[in-house]
Parts: sequence; C-alpha cells; structure tokens
Amino acid sequence: MQRKNSILKSGRSGIAMIMALAVIVIIATIMALSLSLTTQTAKRTSDIYLYEQAVLLSQSAAEYGMLKLSQAAPCSLTPINFTYNTIYNVNIDMNYISKLNSDCYNNSNAIGKVYTTVTYPDTDGTVLMDITITANAGNEPIRYFRRSIQKL
Repeated sequence: MQRKNSILKSGRSGIAMIMALAVIVIIATIMALSLSLTTQTAKRTSDIYLYEQAVLLSQSAAEYGMLKLSQAAPCSLTPINFTYNTIYNVNIDMNYISKLNSDCYNNSNAIGKVYTTVTYPDTDGTVLMDITITANAGNEPIRYFRRSIQKL
C-alpha cells in the first residue's frame, strides 16, 4: 500500500510544478504589458507637451508677424522663417486681404497676394496669416497649423 501512496504524492508535485509555470507565464505577460504601456505613456506625454508648446508658440509668432508687418513697407514683407529653441521651426506666410490704397493690388513686385481692395474708412487693411510650427523632436515630427486674420 505504501507504493500507491508514493505514486499519488509524486503526481501531486507534478501538478504543482505545472501550476507554478502557469503562474510565471501569467506574471511575465502582465509585466510585458505594463512595460509596453509605460513606454507608450511616456511618448504620449512628451507629444502632448510638444503640441502645447507649439500652440503657445503660434500665438507668439502671430504677434511677432504683426510687429514685422508694422515695421515693413506695405506689401513688402516676405514669409518669415526662424527656428526657436533648436526644436521648433516656425513659418509665417502672410497674404493681404484688403488695403485702403491699391498699391499692393497694382504692384507686380508685391510679395504677398492681395485678394481685394476695400474703401472702408475704419481700417487700413487686413492680413491673412498662415502659421506653421513643426517640432522636430523624437521619431515623428509634430506639426501645428494656425490661420488667423489680423487687422492692420
């Protein structure tokens, strides 16, 4: 009878070993999943940070473009390109929508496009600004585009 008893004991230890291996496989799978989620979360966090910085930089670029526009002669401003903080490339393209005098409209050397001329006495004109911010950090660039209409 003792032989049957020892056979049962060895069978139980075999099942325990299989269960231990199953637990190890389950724990390894959970750890691999958590490591994958951690790396995705870190990338997503940095992407959100770069995107929010690009949004704020586009607002500053619009004000900078208006400053340059006020310092330049009418219709003579070229597109503005510069790099900020070695990460962000800023491109400001300006098109004139309206101007009191028709110098821009009739000037063939004008840099910006002119869509129409108006004779409304309360404005000196309007400019359409296309601002593109590109963040070159990480594997894929983050691009933010903003179009705004500014009064001159």
